[in-house]
Amino acid sequence: MKPQHLALIAAITAGLPSLALAQSAADANGDGMLTIEELQAVIPDLEAEQFASMDVNGDGSLDQDEVAAAQEAGLLPATDG
Repeated sequence: MKPQHLALIAAITAGLPSLALAQSAADANGDGMLTIEELQAVIPDLEAEQFASMDVNGDGSLDQDEVAAAQEAGLLPATDG
C-alpha cells in the first residue's frame, strides 16, 4: 500500500467517526455523491491523486459502488453497520 493511501486512511479515520457520517456530513448538496470539494471540506489533506484513485469511472464524484470499492481496497475505512 502506498504511503499516500495510508495517510488518507489515517486522515479519514481521525477526522470522521465513520464513512456514513462522511457521506451525510460531506454530501453538501444531498445528491448522494461525494465530490473532491465535498470531501476536502472535511478532509483538507485529501489530494486530487488520492481522490482520482477512488473515482473509478472518472466522473468527478464517488458513488456508492466506488465508496464500497475504496473500502474493500483499504482506501477508505469500513462503515459500522
